[in-house]
Amino acid sequence: MTRAVQYVLLLGVAAVFLGPLYWLVTTALKAPDEIYQFPPAWWPSRLTWENFGLAWDAAPFDRFFLNSTIATVAGTALKVANAVLTAYAFVHLRFPFKNALFLVILGAMMVPGHVTLLPNYLTVATLGWINTYAGLIIPGIGSAFATFLMRQHFRTLPREVTDAASVDGAGHLRTLWQVVLPMSRPMLVTVVVITAVEEWNNFVWPLIVTNTAEMRTLPVGLLILKDQEGLSNWGTIMAGTLIVLAPMLVIFFVAQRWIVGGITAGAVKG
Repeated sequence: MTRAVQYVLLLGVAAVFLGPLYWLVTTALKAPDEIYQFPPAWWPSRLTWENFGLAWDAAPFDRFFLNSTIATVAGTALKVANAVLTAYAFVHLRFPFKNALFLVILGAMMVPGHVTLLPNYLTVATLGWINTYAGLIIPGIGSAFATFLMRQHFRTLPREVTDAASVDGAGHLRTLWQVVLPMSRPMLVTVVVITAVEEWNNFVWPLIVTNTAEMRTLPVGLLILKDQEGLSNWGTIMAGTLIVLAPMLVIFFVAQRWIVGGITAGAVKG
């Protein structure tokens, strides 16, 4: 395959992924008459920033933003901490049925998330956590995928370094904090970003476990915005969608170099 053909294929793939994003951004910046004109306007003749104000005022986006931020920050911190501690135990500790338990975790990766919706809801309802931050966050703090990635990466680290820390008198928590995690920064950032995006974009669970607008998150808020605006004001709806999408895009671009290093370094050693 020649280099020119490779470039054409790459441009085609990029167009498939970037085309919808481009149309989202341009539609959010168009006036209503330009959105529905034919042939379509590929770039707005006048940037209409009012759509963002209309989207923000049409629904309580300030509250949605706060709820999503709390759920994402707390959920990501708890999920990553759980994954790191579990992965370290699987690599550096000896305990009965270790391999069998890891197979159970691998099996959990193959279970669709919707299977656990009803058991989680019944548990949260029994604890009185419906429409609370605890109900939003706690049921999702276990991540088999994050545990798998961290465990596989920890296995690639030189064992001599952790053995040297043990000889110097460091316990497991000190070894993890001062030795293992600094060596695992690319993979750790990768897991944090993947987990944060998952938490930020979570739609089904917040929709089920909350029942008031004061506890809704941004993805659910988009549904409320669509119901209020209908299908007649796409500029406002696209502006609201861009509000939801922008924070994760910024985080991804900032952490991109760490993610590339983590993906290439992780999940290699069996």
